[in-house]
Amino acid sequence: MAGAIALRIDGMTCTSCADHVKEALERMPGVRSAAVSYPNGRADVATDAGVASDALTATIATLGYRASIADAPAAPTGVLDRAPGWMTTGARRGDGDRPLRIAVIGSGGAAMAAALRAVDQGAQVTLIERGVVGGTCVNVGCVPSKIMIRAAHIAHLRRESPFDDGIAASSPAILHDRLLAQQQGRVEELRHAKYEGILADTPSVTVLHGEARFQDDRRLIVRLNDGAEREVAFDRCLIATGAGPAAPPIPGLSETPYWTSTEALASETLPRRLAVIGSSVVAVELAQAFARLGSQVTILARSTLFFREDPAIGEAVTAAFRAEGIEVLEHTQASSVAYSDGEFVLAVGDGELRANKLLIATGRTPNTRDLALEAAGVAVNAQGGVVVDSAMRTSAPHIYAAGDCTDQPQFVYVAAAAGTRAAINMTGGDAVLDLATMPAVVFTDPQVATVGYSEAEAHHEGIEANSRLLTLDNVPRALANFDTRGFIKLVAEAGSGRLIGVQAVTPDAGELIQTAALAIRARMTVRDLADQLFPYLTMVEGLKLAAQTFSKDVKQLSCCAG
Repeated sequence: MAGAIALRIDGMTCTSCADHVKEALERMPGVRSAAVSYPNGRADVATDAGVASDALTATIATLGYRASIADAPAAPTGVLDRAPGWMTTGARRGDGDRPLRIAVIGSGGAAMAAALRAVDQGAQVTLIERGVVGGTCVNVGCVPSKIMIRAAHIAHLRRESPFDDGIAASSPAILHDRLLAQQQGRVEELRHAKYEGILADTPSVTVLHGEARFQDDRRLIVRLNDGAEREVAFDRCLIATGAGPAAPPIPGLSETPYWTSTEALASETLPRRLAVIGSSVVAVELAQAFARLGSQVTILARSTLFFREDPAIGEAVTAAFRAEGIEVLEHTQASSVAYSDGEFVLAVGDGELRANKLLIATGRTPNTRDLALEAAGVAVNAQGGVVVDSAMRTSAPHIYAAGDCTDQPQFVYVAAAAGTRAAINMTGGDAVLDLATMPAVVFTDPQVATVGYSEAEAHHEGIEANSRLLTLDNVPRALANFDTRGFIKLVAEAGSGRLIGVQAVTPDAGELIQTAALAIRARMTVRDLADQLFPYLTMVEGLKLAAQTFSKDVKQLSCCAG
């Protein structure tokens, strides 16, 4: 006599998992057929008489999943039930007929992208935020820093430009309180428009204001900001808690009122003397901005500026900074820090450096320490970043992670892309994040932009490469601007000539790097790039000119030579 057994299955992460379970069950003696649904986390097994449910669950356990007898009968399984989550509302269900429950910890770029995509897929989302909604980028990162940098750039141009002989320069009055009000006003506007307002208008997202920690791999405990505590059960969970400023272990530093980027961007006053410890993105961006707004700035770099990048980048930016009066101390570390009478004293080599404010910009640490990740079986790396694969899956079934809290590059557009892909995968789809052509931009002046391999990285990976570096005195746009600081460098695979990397230090380098990224993704050769039409007197035309240097002396070409 035939029978039917319904099983709940925990641990499946995609439709392929369901296929493996189905194949294993149907190979068992006495099993006539098995219908397995990944979105429902369920198997309906038709058996001969005498087949025990324990034997079925044991077989499933050998595949790495947990199985138990289901509490309720399943709806008939058809083609649409087995389809990826984006195809039908039915495919986006949890147990029985309820929507898939997804918990999202955080509310920044990764969290919002994931929450909104998951809702589109039919899920019910609980979003948990312990602080201000919107995360780092809009509140204390990208948005306020770029506003400040732009204001500083305008101040610099009023004070000094290549056209001072014909346009009389003047020293601008910096009304910092008004600049800060303008900056924070735009921050609040964007936070409401892109985060708070959208969440308020999305009924499928419930927002909890509090701090979450894992109870196990299926439940969170949320200590709400009002002191109450709530348990949140989930079918899938996304960790998107971002990162916070890291501080180096300098003796005395922790006893001083030093700045991180958060305090620097919100400061109501401009320091007369600012010391900056750091040598990468945040350090250089804010150092130049404060210098252009009137502070006397000194940067302490343990090695050189941008020491992880092509050496030409650090050399070009250092030269530009020194030309503006920014002091760059290379191969310099503070052995101790003290603070007295409103002044920082840094012990440096055989002497000391004094400053009114000290900015620490030595990187960011993933915000994972208070999540109790061990209770859910989520693995982290040595820096505390959640380890994820290209589909944003962690080491724990049903739990995903995206953004700065992971081991991926800390850029908001990477975070948002990762969050979207995590949501697709949590709801039954199959999406991966390809970082092979990830562009990066540093908003100094001149800007720094990179994509793909540097020459050293190519050699490290065993790729034989050729490169060409074109200085900006060969680019008509730069000549017309009377600003030839910087360069464009192309890295090509030897033999094939395929473009594999671009590094640029130019004004508006961020506006040309995406063209380079698309060229790399399209597997273009430098000859292909050299043969393209580029509009004359644009900075991006420098890509074409740099490509032409692989076969020509561009100094001997006429303007806009094809």
